[in-house]
Amino acid sequence: MQAKINTFFKPSSSSSSSTIAASVTTSEDADDGLTVWEQNRNVIVNTYQRRSAIPDRSEVLKKGSSSSSSSSSCAPKNLKKKRSYTQFYLELGQSDFLLRHCDVCGVKYAPGDESDEKNHRDFHKVFMNGIPFKGWLNEKAFTMPSFNKSRIVMVSENDSPAHRNKVQEVVKMMEVELGEDWILHQHCKVYLFVSSQRISGCLVAEPIKEAFKLIAPPDDERQLKKQTSSSPSTSIQFGNVVLQREVLKRCRASDDRVDNGAIVCEEEAKPAICGIRAIWVSPSNRRKGIATQLIDTTRESFCNNGCTLEKSQLAFSQPSSMGRSFGFSYFGTSSFLVYKAP
Repeated sequence: MQAKINTFFKPSSSSSSSTIAASVTTSEDADDGLTVWEQNRNVIVNTYQRRSAIPDRSEVLKKGSSSSSSSSSCAPKNLKKKRSYTQFYLELGQSDFLLRHCDVCGVKYAPGDESDEKNHRDFHKVFMNGIPFKGWLNEKAFTMPSFNKSRIVMVSENDSPAHRNKVQEVVKMMEVELGEDWILHQHCKVYLFVSSQRISGCLVAEPIKEAFKLIAPPDDERQLKKQTSSSPSTSIQFGNVVLQREVLKRCRASDDRVDNGAIVCEEEAKPAICGIRAIWVSPSNRRKGIATQLIDTTRESFCNNGCTLEKSQLAFSQPSSMGRSFGFSYFGTSSFLVYKAP
């Protein structure tokens, strides 16, 4: 049996006297205790006080001293941490704001980026002075009396992979100026000019059977005769001291049209043995006779029988303006042999 509901509602001691009086007066009307509770029920009043959004520091410290858990959650922040600063740049219409192009080595880099600028400096140094090279134990080297402490190293298709990998590194440097994916193939012989533990020049040669004679404009032949007949003296004498001047040969204006137009050759093919596929010298070592020495060494060592090739048995691949100017100087004529490199 469940207890009656009036057993759960007992009047308080303070109002016991009033409750008894009320029950006496109302006992005649209703004997149910629930009616008595409804007339004399207690009223509960809850009072709320609004707290501030930021707690008082003193209260936080007091709570922290009493309990470690509350102190760890309400501890003040450490404002003495090291801040990281970022460098910002102003874009004011600069043409090279994002990437800067080096006119010498052709590399694009982001100015202000330390790693990018360091990579550019390293590549620029190698491009200007040559690729570092300490040498090999079993290298095929040719010494040159005219160049002190310099040598030319030949690499062929039968050499070790380490030799061929070094050649690939040099070819990548050549491709910056000469173009990609055509300089080297399996049957080429490569000649590396080594000086001061750097490869500052490279010549790539291949065997060919025929070439075509270049038809030179009349202006080139007249210019050649004028230079050979009245060439200025390159030496200056002061008493017993003789100073030798360095002559800088510049490309003539007529050579610029080679890059813009087609090269005209004779229809009749001429026999040739060695094709100069590509030749490159680092910019800081140009005008020093390195390219001439590379071709002379190639003529002496290209054939396996030990015979030296004549200049008429050499041919250049389709030359640029600088290549045509060099051929004009080396062969003594503008009508030298050229061929199309496969």
